[in-house]
Amino acid sequence: MKRRTILAGAVAALALTTTAFAEDKTKVGFVYVGPVGDGGWTTEHNNGRLAVEEHFGDKVETIFQEKVPEGADAERVLTQMALSGADLIFTTSFGYMDPTLNVAKKFPDVKFAHATGFKRSDNVATYSARFYEGRAVIGHIAGNMTKTNKVGYIASFPIPEVIRGINSAYIHAKKVNPDVEFNVVWIFTWEDAAKEADAAQALIDQGVDVLMQHTDTTAPMLRAEASGVHAFGQASDMKVAGPTAQLTSIIDDWAPYYIAQTQAVMDGTWQSTDTWDGIKEGMVDFAEFSDAIPQDVRDEANKMIEDIKSGAYKPFTGPLKKQDGSDWLAEGETADDGTLAGMNFYVEGLTGDIPN
Repeated sequence: MKRRTILAGAVAALALTTTAFAEDKTKVGFVYVGPVGDGGWTTEHNNGRLAVEEHFGDKVETIFQEKVPEGADAERVLTQMALSGADLIFTTSFGYMDPTLNVAKKFPDVKFAHATGFKRSDNVATYSARFYEGRAVIGHIAGNMTKTNKVGYIASFPIPEVIRGINSAYIHAKKVNPDVEFNVVWIFTWEDAAKEADAAQALIDQGVDVLMQHTDTTAPMLRAEASGVHAFGQASDMKVAGPTAQLTSIIDDWAPYYIAQTQAVMDGTWQSTDTWDGIKEGMVDFAEFSDAIPQDVRDEANKMIEDIKSGAYKPFTGPLKKQDGSDWLAEGETADDGTLAGMNFYVEGLTGDIPN
């Protein structure tokens, strides 16, 4: 009897120890607007999740939900994640902003970080990348590469992030090619391969020979490859979809941020902060430049990358005017972050209206 009691006690102790180890794991959740295999935006966020697992090993447990619509569905998914014991939840699309705040109020002990948003609270941080820095570089390349002087831009939603990107790309294309025109098509979705492909084809039919996108899938790159035009990938390296079409891709590297935020939760040092990093910090990177780009253009693009990284050059530097011809930035003046964060206008030379 005594031996049996000791054995039972040992088993119970082992069970408690195992439970304690399980409870010690930091649980990190990710909510995605698209599928993890979209080849673009969501793929790169999921790569960041995998980097967290690789970095921390059995100290973490990660969970994710893909293809979550922005709105009420997001609030439901976030609530379920919080109830499942998540310590930290990343919400990776602009439209998750209010749902994130709403759920965060109900779970004050859970930390949240919302991508590309601007609303914070005690347990909600915000983070984004300076995508416009990358678009300055691809604008420079596009202005040099177009033969028809027509560049197509597939835009998702008319929010400052997207407007900044269009302006930045256009400014730098125009600097090297005064005859360049931008045709912008708004499709009002982040991730819809059929709409993205249709938009790409419409632009190609208009004579565009270089495509840019601020949408999430490889559909435009696939259409560019099939049509024999050049294109730039978005968020991830899209060369597999356009081995001859891709000139380069802007790559969003979220892994260092996700690892740092997870570590802060583990250490008890997490704070609600706003992070807006770019080329300098490595949050914005590039896929290998295509051999189709002339060497001098590649050299100029790499020089711009290094100058942005060092702070010697800022993409929004005057003289610049707004679309209506009014003055914006004087010679040598640079735009402040507040103006960039709320950008709601086109620069001079862009045609068309920004939708409401």
